[in-house]
Amino acid sequence: MFANYDEAINWIHSRLKFGVKPGLKRMEWFLEKYNHPEENLQIIHVAGTNGKGSTISYMRHILIEAGYKVGTFTSPYIELFNERISVNGQPISDEAMLSLVNEIKPYVEQIEQTELGSPTEFEVITMMMYLYFGKYNQPDFLLLETGLGGRLDSTNVINHPLLSIITNVGYDHMNILGNTIEEIAAEKAGIIKSGVPVFTAIENENGIQVVKDVAKRKNAPLFIYGTDFNIVKHQLHRNGELFSLETSSYVYDDVLITMKGEHQTKNAALAISAIDYLKRKNIVNINEMQLKTALEKTNWIGRFEKVYDNPEVIIDGAHNIEGIESLVSTLKRHYGNRNIHFLVSILNDKNYEEMIHLLTRIASSIHFTSFDFPRAAKASELYSVCELGNKSYSDDWVEKIQNLLKIYENRGDDLIVVVGSLYFISHIRNYFYEKNNWNNIPL
Repeated sequence: MFANYDEAINWIHSRLKFGVKPGLKRMEWFLEKYNHPEENLQIIHVAGTNGKGSTISYMRHILIEAGYKVGTFTSPYIELFNERISVNGQPISDEAMLSLVNEIKPYVEQIEQTELGSPTEFEVITMMMYLYFGKYNQPDFLLLETGLGGRLDSTNVINHPLLSIITNVGYDHMNILGNTIEEIAAEKAGIIKSGVPVFTAIENENGIQVVKDVAKRKNAPLFIYGTDFNIVKHQLHRNGELFSLETSSYVYDDVLITMKGEHQTKNAALAISAIDYLKRKNIVNINEMQLKTALEKTNWIGRFEKVYDNPEVIIDGAHNIEGIESLVSTLKRHYGNRNIHFLVSILNDKNYEEMIHLLTRIASSIHFTSFDFPRAAKASELYSVCELGNKSYSDDWVEKIQNLLKIYENRGDDLIVVVGSLYFISHIRNYFYEKNNWNNIPL
């Protein structure tokens, strides 16, 4: 038994040594021991390469606005470990986390003595989540994000979710999920269940075909962005993006979102269409005004988030090629008249050469750094592959950000964009949290 929260969290993190173990056997073992708490939940299961967190955030805000109690399970965390398991956007308490760890630890020790082996960190957290929501604090709806892939992801032990959602699919975690879009899409499509409706915003035609084939085989109704629901009249708004959405049954006119970027309109379209479907099936009760109000309120920390005013600083956890492409598009769309200065830190298992090449297309300057993380690429390695002349590097990210803030203070034409690994963005956000003297970390 652990006496305090820190001991419990350290024990969870100690399980990182077991790495990633795709498969469901250990999770099924756990759930059987607890008499299947997941069966008590109404779940919307979300997979995809990019956009999972934003799509979940849109749905969370909509459902909360309509008066529902909403649980979320997301990863990774940005500021607080507890935010991975949240109710109505509020991370669970340290006391609840400690209690869950103490309850699950004997079972972890028990399974370690079997042929199934030691559970990973993510498996432990996932089991804690199912236990918390299924047994102790049951929400009206659980918005459930996969950790990696879908088919063999630890979350994929549910048999009858309300809906499955697959956001856009791109090249990431290829050492586990496959080298082609078709292979990656097949892993994501592994969350599709027999007869359960699927909504997707996959853009690649080959990826769409994979999902179509799986949905047909499982007799799952399929709704595809651009075919079954579609954005019309999209235009730039001073506060974000303004668009209308046509679903199979309704047109939502003049929807405003404050999360910037064309990719965010697609994430919002997924969320709206999913909620619209549940409304038509009389599973949720929500009016159009509540929905629009919720969408305008929606944010997602670490995703194109403004964290400082003078100079203006935006942080974005774009950590793969598709994420960088969306970031570049959004910057050109909303800040095309500004001088953009990037501060970049990327993990060494990413295609960082291509990511940096995309950033240099719009960069006035680009600066590289590193941070304390086993897979963080060295700043000098990132620097060496950059073709832009106006570049620099330093392994001390605090010194680098302080230097940039000093250089560009009171220069309204200049914008600093901090981009890369979400683990790095977490450090950066905490730095500005302290610098801004925020009383509460805005989630």
